[in-house]
Amino acid sequence: MVPPWMTLAVLAALVRIPAGDAAPQRLSRTGLYGPAGGIAPGVLAYAPQYPLWSDGAAKARWVLLPRGAAIDGTDPGAWVFPVGTRFWKEFSFGGRKVETRMLWRSSATTWTYAAYAWRDDQSDADLVGPQGLPRAAEIAPGVYHTIPGHADCRACHENPAPGPLGFDALQLSVDRDSGALHGEPLRPGQATLATLADRGLLRPAPPDLAPRIQAADPRARAALGYLHVNCGSCHREGNPIPHVDLDFRYREGGSRALSTALGRPTHSQLPGRRAGTLAIAPGSPEESLLLARMRSHSPLQRMPPTGTVLVDQEAVGLLTAWIAQGGCGMVPP
Repeated sequence: MVPPWMTLAVLAALVRIPAGDAAPQRLSRTGLYGPAGGIAPGVLAYAPQYPLWSDGAAKARWVLLPRGAAIDGTDPGAWVFPVGTRFWKEFSFGGRKVETRMLWRSSATTWTYAAYAWRDDQSDADLVGPQGLPRAAEIAPGVYHTIPGHADCRACHENPAPGPLGFDALQLSVDRDSGALHGEPLRPGQATLATLADRGLLRPAPPDLAPRIQAADPRARAALGYLHVNCGSCHREGNPIPHVDLDFRYREGGSRALSTALGRPTHSQLPGRRAGTLAIAPGSPEESLLLARMRSHSPLQRMPPTGTVLVDQEAVGLLTAWIAQGGCGMVPP
């Protein structure tokens, strides 16, 4: 509850971000929290139906749009966010908050990246320098979580255009994939595509509130969703990374994936692999370079190349079974 003496002006001053594009030194000053310590009024929680693999971290996510502003959803796969939009993502391991990241559209041409390391007493989190913070928390015996630096943020969030990931029509669809790997149940109050449309926060309102990956069966749908979020943010049209397109934000994503990944030889090889190894070899998981990269522990060979240090064994199992199906279950629109 906001105390009765707390005027709107005082409340605004407490959560105001400094002028310019400098991130506040403390998370409590970014606008995520209200004066009583809870999530601030107007901040929306959300959960993408296909969450990014983050070494098993428990995550919470929020977005705040400027008062009276809306997202331009003219292009369903490339929303344009108003200046002042802020996103936060909180990472917890073993029940303790370790870091919270903020992505803030600080001007028409700038997205500001900030990461905050939580204090031992969990009272607040402090801004991490642009180089990041290694060994922020032990997440497995001898294995540590690293809070990313600005270069790491840009490597993911500016390929090819700057902005948030995991907040789009497919991820917020009301038709959620019950088989999504590491999927999170939708909690009361969390935003969906319908929420944004009903509140006038997305304009024009999308004609389809339930977009879904076109797949032949539940296993294929879950596998393609996993590849979309963990691979498709880089392997997509317009990115300098060539050859494989695993972006399913558009209905034609299945056609592009079929033509670029299924049964197609790759241009990069792993040691010990013959030339012409296929990205996805239908019916042959062990001959598929995609799976070999997912299993790799080498920083120079593994995929995704950043943001994770532990192999996602559940994903390896899912994708092994999916590739072994043969046809892979991709359905062109």
